[in-house]
Amino acid sequence: MTLLSAFSIFVGLLLLWQSVIWIFSLPPYLLPSPARVAHAIVTRLPSLMTSLGLTAAAAAGGLLAALLVGVAIALLFAQSPWIRRMFYPYTILLQTVPIVAIAPMILLWIGPGLSAVTLIAFIICLAPIVANTTQGLISVDRNMVDLFLMHNASRSQVLLKLRLPHAMPSIFTGIRIASGIAVIGAITGELFAGSSRVGVGGIGYAIQYASAQLETDYLFALVLAATLLGFVFFFAVMFLDWYFLHHWHESARVVDQE
Repeated sequence: MTLLSAFSIFVGLLLLWQSVIWIFSLPPYLLPSPARVAHAIVTRLPSLMTSLGLTAAAAAGGLLAALLVGVAIALLFAQSPWIRRMFYPYTILLQTVPIVAIAPMILLWIGPGLSAVTLIAFIICLAPIVANTTQGLISVDRNMVDLFLMHNASRSQVLLKLRLPHAMPSIFTGIRIASGIAVIGAITGELFAGSSRVGVGGIGYAIQYASAQLETDYLFALVLAATLLGFVFFFAVMFLDWYFLHHWHESARVVDQE
């Protein structure tokens, strides 16, 4: 039933799209029809898949690096309140850094290509993972901590057997937020960092080319591909969230009941 409803909404949006073109007599270079976009996807499928693969690799690499570094930073913050008070605000400031301002500097420092794009995706993904993981690690009930200490648990045991399992839902919340903006970060990076090879680049690089050539139908195809990639990242994280938590945490059990 859910799939039928989603398909009906999709068909309705396509009909609305086509109706706007008919009503206002819009030329294809302003708003191509769904049929023209579908034709562009079919005819340009090899180059579209190449761009999609490069963007996916950069976004996944940045997200994975942000997860590893972010969790490590959060573990350090959870172990030392002094370090957390000193450095936690600076990690949150990463969210306020305009990525379009530092992207040219990254390009200047390490050159164009996949490495620069991955670094930009990493920077944009790091803050939500650090913030959510840290909050989960330090939000453990004090009575549970005292219970562990009463049984002579070490700091590492409290961290790994109490705080880290307790923080798993918060960690996945951070990853879920970062998974969406990872694609945005990768595409933004590609708009500036471009490609290390002429004519070969990710979705952002291809968007620049299609826009310069007024290939609006292919431009729409690239936007749809980027949207689809964002959905894939998001639902992959949702599946991992359910897989690891549904046996014991209420947030995932609610999804099961629905």
